[in-house]
Amino acid sequence: MSDVVQIEKNGEIAILKFNREAALNALSMELARGISDGLIELDERDDVAGIVLTGSGNRAFCAGVDLREAREVKVHEIEHWFGTVCNIYKQILLTEKPVIAALNGVAAGGGFQMALVSDQRVAHPGTRMGQPEINAGIPSIMGSYWMSLHLGWSMNQELSMTGRLMEAEEAAALRIVNHLVEWDVLIEKACAVASEFSRKPPVAWARTKARFREIALVGFDEAFRAGVLGQQEAYAKGEPQAVIDAFLAKNAP
Repeated sequence: MSDVVQIEKNGEIAILKFNREAALNALSMELARGISDGLIELDERDDVAGIVLTGSGNRAFCAGVDLREAREVKVHEIEHWFGTVCNIYKQILLTEKPVIAALNGVAAGGGFQMALVSDQRVAHPGTRMGQPEINAGIPSIMGSYWMSLHLGWSMNQELSMTGRLMEAEEAAALRIVNHLVEWDVLIEKACAVASEFSRKPPVAWARTKARFREIALVGFDEAFRAGVLGQQEAYAKGEPQAVIDAFLAKNAP
């Protein structure tokens, strides 16, 4: 497995860590494939009862797609590029074992969406999360779909159309965050939740998770297709490229 993903064990719980701390654990294609492959491997292991997803360092769970890679994507490559990222969400849903997101910092875009499709979310004060894609010239389509499973129309519109990030306290009030704890017990709490879920009666757990999976995947293909078409149009007009160029120039060393 690539070193952009690290797997640690806390008793019966596996911690799958995104290992791109310097890039705020942004989703490169290598990392996206590593997360999906890691989930498949851990779901098959007899010594793993549950999985915790988290990022390296203390700044970010995952800041979304890697902007430098995103800048170089060509229109004809978008379906494959977007599909590689979206496969993570599908794989989290397909994983039979409990998957808990431990949000150790910013969870934006693809990072936020990974959290939304996990079985529960644990965060700490200082965590920020949301859907900033629209501000990068990328239509907020897949993210708005996942948010529709958690939030009402009006709040979904606000987050999708403004691109603002929520503080952890707001997300907890909206019940997007299930557990708000201090930083130093974040992983411990996430592992405890995963362990608790893993001890549920097996058939009841499997069928309950399967039903949520079925509901979540009902609109997945439609959202994916709309996301591909929206990004193809945006890239053809050069909107994401212009925004990313300006951002990288502003933040150059």
